[in-house]
Amino acid sequence: MEPLNLPPYERKLKREDGKLFIFDNLRRRFVALTPEEWVRQHFVHYLTDHLGYPPTLLANEVELQLGTKKLRCDSVLYTQTLTPKMIVEYKAPNVALTKRVFDQISDYNLLLRVDYLIVSNGLRHICCKMDYEHHSYSFLETIPRYENL
Repeated sequence: MEPLNLPPYERKLKREDGKLFIFDNLRRRFVALTPEEWVRQHFVHYLTDHLGYPPTLLANEVELQLGTKKLRCDSVLYTQTLTPKMIVEYKAPNVALTKRVFDQISDYNLLLRVDYLIVSNGLRHICCKMDYEHHSYSFLETIPRYENL
């Protein structure tokens, strides 16, 4: 896997039947190591180890239902009262962060109505803060530390 624009961390890998797996601390199990999963694991460790996000308030692969359509958020940060606060969408490093990616995360936000949306391909990270009162959003220079949310 290629180096990312995220701090390295001590990851746990294993090979089984010729396939590589990485340990997901949030799901507490090994998951198939895909380029997107490589980004997810690095990003979650960045949030928890460097920006102070409590792992107990983060969840990976959160399933949502929009009518008959099932959606799956890559990661969701919750408040202490378990209200969704942030959605993070990951793409493989070779995937550009386009309007289509934002459309995808916006669909999730129709259901969750969070304060922050983040998309990352491991090389580039885009964070925006929602302003529902003024029906707008603003892009942030950096991803906020947990205590500043």
